[in-house]
Amino acid sequence: MVISTKVAFLLHVLIEVPASLNFFFNPSATLPTTQPHAHSVIRQYAVLLMVTNIIALIFCLRPPDLLSSRVAGALSLYHIGPLVRSIIRQSCSEQGRGGSKLGGPLVHAIGHMKERSFSASEKLPSTATSTIMFSRALRTSRAAPLRQAFVPRSKRAVTTDAVSSHAEKEDVPEEDDKPFQVQLSQESFETYELDPPPYTLDTTKKELKRMYYDMVSIRRMEMAADRLYKEKKIRGFCHLSTGQEAVAAGIEHAITKEDQVITAYRCHGFALMRGGTVKSIIGELLGRREGIAYGKGGSMHMFAKGFYGGNGIVGAQVPVGAGIAFANQYTGSKNTTIALYGDGASNQGQVFEAFNMAKLWNLPILFGCENNKYGMGTAANRAAALTEYYKRGQYIPGLKVNGMDILAVKAAVQYGKNYTVEGHGPLVLEYVTYRYGGHSMSDPGTTYRTREEIQRMRSTNDPIAGLKQKLLDWEVTSEEELKGIDKEARAYVDAEVAEAEKMAEPEPTPKILYEDIYVRGSEPNFMRGRIPEENYYY
Repeated sequence: MVISTKVAFLLHVLIEVPASLNFFFNPSATLPTTQPHAHSVIRQYAVLLMVTNIIALIFCLRPPDLLSSRVAGALSLYHIGPLVRSIIRQSCSEQGRGGSKLGGPLVHAIGHMKERSFSASEKLPSTATSTIMFSRALRTSRAAPLRQAFVPRSKRAVTTDAVSSHAEKEDVPEEDDKPFQVQLSQESFETYELDPPPYTLDTTKKELKRMYYDMVSIRRMEMAADRLYKEKKIRGFCHLSTGQEAVAAGIEHAITKEDQVITAYRCHGFALMRGGTVKSIIGELLGRREGIAYGKGGSMHMFAKGFYGGNGIVGAQVPVGAGIAFANQYTGSKNTTIALYGDGASNQGQVFEAFNMAKLWNLPILFGCENNKYGMGTAANRAAALTEYYKRGQYIPGLKVNGMDILAVKAAVQYGKNYTVEGHGPLVLEYVTYRYGGHSMSDPGTTYRTREEIQRMRSTNDPIAGLKQKLLDWEVTSEEELKGIDKEARAYVDAEVAEAEKMAEPEPTPKILYEDIYVRGSEPNFMRGRIPEENYYY
């Protein structure tokens, strides 16, 4: 990489030096005017170009071991040559005011001159040193702006490594309830108009084991739903979150039961974390009266205390979440609202409307895009011009999170909750995650991505396997204890699923049409029908 960089710069310098000499000795060919003062400005530019290119040439001739990345960044001075030429060409072809004073490191000088020769009696247009007169020239696509060319920025990409966190074994206490500190990877976050969260997280052995249990339970439940759907016991839509367990579990471990969560139709894991039971969730999928929404919501419409769904319309839950946050602000509550949506919903107009209202009123809400890389049948980059979803808030600060590391998710949401309750307003979070299955059960998930990609993510970035590896490496628990946790979680889920399958199917009577419209105990005296005889009395 170093050799190729040197060769590229060397070739460029060898081209630029003759061009600079031509500027100096033949300025009239560059700027069609007879004014000597204008020619002197061109000569000043030529000298500056020659000096910068000679400096670049000296750097290029240094030994490769001395050509560090910092020196290579400094060599981006070569952008100055094309920039000056583009300004001069632009100024020759556009009409406007001009000037002749050098300013800044390079230019505030040549304005937009008429494309003609001036007679000896004519005066060059009056001078102006404002940078505004150069705005059109500086925006030309033929040259990079100086601040971008001169100081290249290195960008750290958020990892999806599930084992990116670190803790020293000797720092882990023997007691389950005693806190210790975990060091998060420097690639856990990216920020937009925001300071990053702390790269340390306090946790306990008990919490880490519970995180593992929660994720295993979610996956086991989703696997049961997959089986029941294929057995045609679950009908209609069914969206599974296998592979995305760290998001739901990580959020729940960062908030309280008084905080509110609202999400889209991939909601089974969130319903479980918010207080639902496996039996009630599977019962809902089977359409049973004992389901979490009395069998009327199905896969996409599940509710629990502090959990507002499960919503089937793409993006529709986001403004509802803003409304819940407004209620918190109005009542003086210190609770935070978590409003989640997918990368596919990020282009919906109502999402941006909710952003605007939330920022306008400084609402305590964390918008969260679960970016699992794919929408319904297509990759995210084929559907969105900007796939850095944490920047979509524009005027709202953003935070991108490794959604495959449950500890990074907890740290980000914990930081965001404190940010909002302190009165700073909303945040836009992006959880970089991955779904192993298709968009829904009717989507095989292999027509727009390869099986090798799915298998690679399963084998190298799985959130459950990643946490398991950390627990063993940090000696939080033993292999035998982890097997016991696995067995306990699977036994619980399997027993709950078996009970749900035994539930009786509801009788399809007209009465059920009028039930569950109101919260039980708050119904009116009657519900009007088309005619008085059809009125339903509670």
